[in-house]
Amino acid sequence: MKEFSISNFQFSINSQFFNYPMRQGNYDLEERTAVFGENVIQLCKSIRGNPVITPIISQLVRSATSVGANYMEASGASSRKDFRNKIFIRKKEVQETKHWLRMLVRCIDKEDNDIMTLRKECHELTLIFQKITMSLKQHEVVVEN
Repeated sequence: MKEFSISNFQFSINSQFFNYPMRQGNYDLEERTAVFGENVIQLCKSIRGNPVITPIISQLVRSATSVGANYMEASGASSRKDFRNKIFIRKKEVQETKHWLRMLVRCIDKEDNDIMTLRKECHELTLIFQKITMSLKQHEVVVEN
C-alpha cells in the first residue's frame, strides 16, 4: 500500500506500480469509492423523477458508480503509466459527478445534507486522485533522472 495525506486526511492505494515498499494505510480507497456510488444510488432512489430530473439522475448514477468500477480497473493496469492514466480518468468521473449533483440541486431547488456530503466527497476524491497522479508523475521523473 502507498499512503498519501491531504489536509490531515490519510488514504492508501493498492498498487504494484511503485518501486518502494507500501504500508497498510488507514483507508481503503476501493471501499470508499464503492460506498460513494452506493450513497449516490440511495440519494437518487429517494428523489421523485420528472422529465427534467430523470435524465439528470441517470447521468449522476452512471458517473458516480463508474468511479468505483473504474478504480477497480486501474488496479489491474498493465503499467505504471496505464495506472496513472486510469486514475486521472477517475478524477474526471468524480468531477462529472460533482457537476450532476449541482444540476440536481437546481432541479429540486434545495441542497440537503446528503447532497452537501456527496459534493464534499467529490471534492475530496478529486484531491485524492490528483495527488495520486501527481505522486506517480513525480516518481517517474525521479526514476528517469
